[in-house]
Amino acid sequence: METKWLHTFLSAAKTENFRKTSELLFISQPTVSVHIKLLEAYLGCKLFEKQGRHIFLTEGGQRFLPYAKEMVDLDERGFETIQRYKQGFETTLKLAVSPLIATYSLPYILRDYLSENPNVEVEVKVVESEVIEELVLSGVCDLGLSRMNGKFKDVTCQVVQEDPVLFVVPHDGMDLETAPGFDIDQLLQDNILLTQNHPEYWEPLLEQLRHLNYTFRSMMVSQVEVTKRFIEQGIGLSFLPRLTIRRELLEGRLLDVDFPGLSLPLAKTYALYKRGKSEASLFLHRMKQLYGT
Repeated sequence: METKWLHTFLSAAKTENFRKTSELLFISQPTVSVHIKLLEAYLGCKLFEKQGRHIFLTEGGQRFLPYAKEMVDLDERGFETIQRYKQGFETTLKLAVSPLIATYSLPYILRDYLSENPNVEVEVKVVESEVIEELVLSGVCDLGLSRMNGKFKDVTCQVVQEDPVLFVVPHDGMDLETAPGFDIDQLLQDNILLTQNHPEYWEPLLEQLRHLNYTFRSMMVSQVEVTKRFIEQGIGLSFLPRLTIRRELLEGRLLDVDFPGLSLPLAKTYALYKRGKSEASLFLHRMKQLYGT
C-alpha cells in the first residue's frame, strides 16, 4: 500500500468527487481512479459507490477512513521528525502566546533563547489568552504565555512580567513644558473611554472610576493595536500597558497623563506549564532572568 493512494482516498472522501480530487492533488482524473482501484484491490474491499456525479464512502470505506488518516498523519510526523534531525534539532518547544505578548515581549526573549539553544526547534502558536491554558492542559503546547491567570490545578501558573498601566490620551499638539495641566473630568467628558483591550484589569478600573463618580462614555475595543490607533486619531483615550506604548510616547504621538486618586493596576504576563516539561523550564528560566522575576 502506497501513501499516495491514501492521500487520494482521503481527498476523495472529503470532496466526494473524483474531478475535484484531481484538481486538489494536481493529478489527472484517471490517476485518481487508478489509485482508488489499487487501494481497493490491496484491501479487498470496495471503498466508494457512485450516485450521479458524486461518490460516497461505502461502509467499508467509512470503517477504513480513520485508519487512513492515522497512517497519513504518522507518515507526515515521521518525515517532519527526520527533517528536524537533519537541521540539527534535538527537541521541540511548543509555545502558545497571546498576540500582545508575541508582539512586545516574545521577540527579545526568543532571540536570546535561540542563540543559547540552537538545537531546540521552537513552534509559536499565537492565540487569545482565553484558550492558552487549555492548549497547555491538553499537551498541545508545552508553555503558555498569557495575559490571564490560570484556573486549572494541573497547570502551574507563575507571574513572569509586570508592566505598569498608564492613562493614555491623544497628543494635544502643545509643548508639554508650556501646556496647562490636564483636567481629568474634562478629558473624560470630551473623549470616549476605549475599554476591554486587556482581559484582567478593566473591570476593577471601571469600578474605581464609578466609585470616584466620574462620568464617561465608553467603547469596547478588544485589541491594543486598534486602541492605540483610535487614540492617535483623536477618537478616545484609554488605559494601556507601558510596554505597548513606549515608542508612541517617545515619538510624541501619545501622552500619558497622571490620574489623581486612581490606583492604576499592573498588566501581568503569566507563564502556564505542566510539571516535567524540561524545555518549558529552560525557556521560563531565561525569561525570568531577563525580567528579574
